[in-house]
Amino acid sequence: TLLAEGNDPQEIESAGKIAGMPVGPLAVIDEINLGLVAQIRNQTRKDLADEGKELPLIPADQVIDLMTEKVNRLGRAHGGGFYEYPKNGKKYLWPELQTYFPISKKPLNQDTMIERILFVQAIETIRTYEENVVTSVAEANIGSIFGWGFPPWTGGVFSYIDMVGLQNFVDRCDDYCGRFGERFKVPDSLRERAKNKEKFYS
Repeated sequence: TLLAEGNDPQEIESAGKIAGMPVGPLAVIDEINLGLVAQIRNQTRKDLADEGKELPLIPADQVIDLMTEKVNRLGRAHGGGFYEYPKNGKKYLWPELQTYFPISKKPLNQDTMIERILFVQAIETIRTYEENVVTSVAEANIGSIFGWGFPPWTGGVFSYIDMVGLQNFVDRCDDYCGRFGERFKVPDSLRERAKNKEKFYS
C-alpha cells in the first residue's frame, strides 16, 4: 500500500528496518512469494463472497495484480520480485518499481510510515484475539516477535499498544482511518478498553 501511494521503495524498506523488523516489508513479501499473497487474497475474497460479504479493495491490490499478472515478478524463488537477485552479488530493489509506481511529490515522512507498519499489524492481532484465534495476550506478544518479526523492543504487539497508550492508539488509528482507509479502523473492544482506561497488562 505504501508503494501504491507513491512512497519511495527504499524509504519503505528503511522504515521497516528502523522500526526494528529483521528486513523491510518488500523483502519479506519477496520471500513469502507474491503469487501466494495473491492466492490467499483471492481465496479470502471467494470465501467472503460465499458468505454474502465483500473484501474491500485496498491500494495494495494494484501492486499485487501488476506484479503477478502483468510483469510476472513473484518473488525471490521465481528469480525476482520487488528485488533483483544477481547470482554473484547483493540483492537490490528492482529499478522498474519507480516506473510503475512513481514517487509522489508529497511522500509520507518516515515516522508515519513506521507507525502505519506497526499499527496495521497491531489492529489485525487485536482481531485475532477477539475471534479467539489467539487466546492469550502473552502468547500474542511472543508470537508476534518470533512468528513474524514484530520489533522485539516493543515487547510484542499488545505491549506496544500499552506503550503507545490505548486512547492515543485509538485516536491515531481514527486519524489514519480517515486519511488512509478502513484497514485502520479499530475494533470496538479496543475502543471500550481505552474508554475504561484499561491496559492489556496491568
